[in-house]
Amino acid sequence: MVTGSTPARSKPATTRGAARPDRQHAILLAAEKLFAQHGYHGVTIRQIAEEAGVPLALVGYYYGPKHELFHAIFAHWNQTIEERLTALDAASGDPGDPDTLNRIIEAFVRPVIRLRHSEEGFYYAQLVGRELAYGSEEADRVLREFFDPLAHRFIEALRTVFQTASLADVAWAYQFALGALLHHLVDDRVHRLSQGQSLAGDPAAADRLVRFIVGGLRAALPAPPVPAPPKNRPPSRRRHT
Repeated sequence: MVTGSTPARSKPATTRGAARPDRQHAILLAAEKLFAQHGYHGVTIRQIAEEAGVPLALVGYYYGPKHELFHAIFAHWNQTIEERLTALDAASGDPGDPDTLNRIIEAFVRPVIRLRHSEEGFYYAQLVGRELAYGSEEADRVLREFFDPLAHRFIEALRTVFQTASLADVAWAYQFALGALLHHLVDDRVHRLSQGQSLAGDPAAADRLVRFIVGGLRAALPAPPVPAPPKNRPPSRRRHT
């Protein structure tokens, strides 16, 4: 998945029985942080319980097995996807406007960058960038339920701009754009590669990322058709008598 403000934490969608909100919330935050740092398979339920400061049994009581806890994190943040789609609808209202493509990519990039730089959204953004790229069963379930519908909507919006492009071409272009965005979320090497002149995850880099993706799309996909100018009618010849 988002607006400029830090998204409010709502009650997690997956619960078992009546829960103390502080403990239930602590478990979700702990799992989100550890999964983002070490990956789904690198974290145990015991480690999550220790990070959350709760008894081990409470993790299973509130969320069930580990794969359900993983799923609950994305269900909890689903409102950010809805907010991105709202931004997309506002951006893509006029496919004939030459600025529409730029607005679509703004809706694609900026909410995610803001999320990464919010206190509450940092680990979730890291989790999305690092874990969903792997072809695990748990990641595939999350992708299909939460992120594939989002991708289809952005692909549909891009096809209204690149009207002569095939679905296959636009789907590839979306994947390439997504790769650039996810890499920006998680790769810290830019500080080293720039010899200290750039900061990893710098929110100001969003402008560069938008321009990079827009330029790549325009280079990879056929140009939108240019409306033909209206034909001027020849002056009528009237016979004077």
